Amino acid sequence: MTAGTHHHHTLAPSGQGTVVLAIGAGIGALVIHTPGSLHGHEIEVSPVADPAVRTHAAVRARYVRGGVLWSVVIDGLPEGRYVVWRDPVTPLAEVNVSGGAVTEYEWPAGVAAA
Repeated sequence: MTAGTHHHHTLAPSGQGTVVLAIGAGIGALVIHTPGSLHGHEIEVSPVADPAVRTHAAVRARYVRGGVLWSVVIDGLPEGRYVVWRDPVTPLAEVNVSGGAVTEYEWPAGVAAA
């Protein structure tokens, strides 16, 4: 997240077929699956090479066949390697985002976001 910029996200559950992703040549998306206990928490990601340039999204309920999942969906990411941040100063993982694709990451069980 860039300094001085804060976006408010709706925490309402998404309906079936309501997520549209901006992906294509050189641009991908990241879906982070989380436990329900993280509902409403904003998760940040940044390029590995530039940890100060961050983007974020809130954990929301996603209703799917058979139940509900909680996740963060971040699209429009230039392809490359990204850090998933546990909190503002603690990296949790690194993931590769490919252009024209959706990368999925599973938040580790038992790891709380701070």
